[in-house]
Amino acid sequence: MCHVIVTCRSMLWTLMSIVVAFAELIAFMSADWLIGRAKPLVNDIKTSAEPYRPTLGIYGRCIKVANLRRVTLCGPYAENFGEIASGFWQATSIFLAAGLLLLCTVAFISIFTMCFQSIMKKSIFNVCGLLQGIAGLFLILGLMLYPAGWGSQKVQDYCGHDASPYKVGECSLGWAFYTAIGGTVLTFICAVLSAQAEIATSSDRVQEEIEEGKSLICLL
Repeated sequence: MCHVIVTCRSMLWTLMSIVVAFAELIAFMSADWLIGRAKPLVNDIKTSAEPYRPTLGIYGRCIKVANLRRVTLCGPYAENFGEIASGFWQATSIFLAAGLLLLCTVAFISIFTMCFQSIMKKSIFNVCGLLQGIAGLFLILGLMLYPAGWGSQKVQDYCGHDASPYKVGECSLGWAFYTAIGGTVLTFICAVLSAQAEIATSSDRVQEEIEEGKSLICLL
């Protein structure tokens, strides 16, 4: 018989797991990792006096063009994996993608933990917590390698010749970088919280309500 068990700690862990996965996904896909130095807006007729700042992501970029109207164009600058700005960013992509895959897997599984608390006699919460811990390590590795790629020619085109590994030059860090860092911190918090969710769903109060024949158990 399926028992639907909802507790404050298990619900908080589920919601945080979903939020973290979405945050890391949005950050990874964004082109707002670096905000480039100011550039003039050029069209076929003249150069505008109003500058703009292009943005550069791990594999994408956003630029502004002026034809009949000003339009921001965003898309990948790399048509394949080998065209990513540097080997460090390629490694960053691999580690972030691996961590993101684990986080999305946990987020999907977490939805069903209200009905199923174990699989193959192993606690789902403990397994998911372990996966989140591994994902956090992948994310840390990716974020540590990312600044090492700032010395690439692509970054220097956006940030000036002063840009070098771990020195951003004339650029500034965009919201996507900070979102990825925040998501990494929350990933480890989720890993710790998974143990609390396991304790909450296997508590004596839950067992008492199961023995009473209740199929919906809500302990807030």
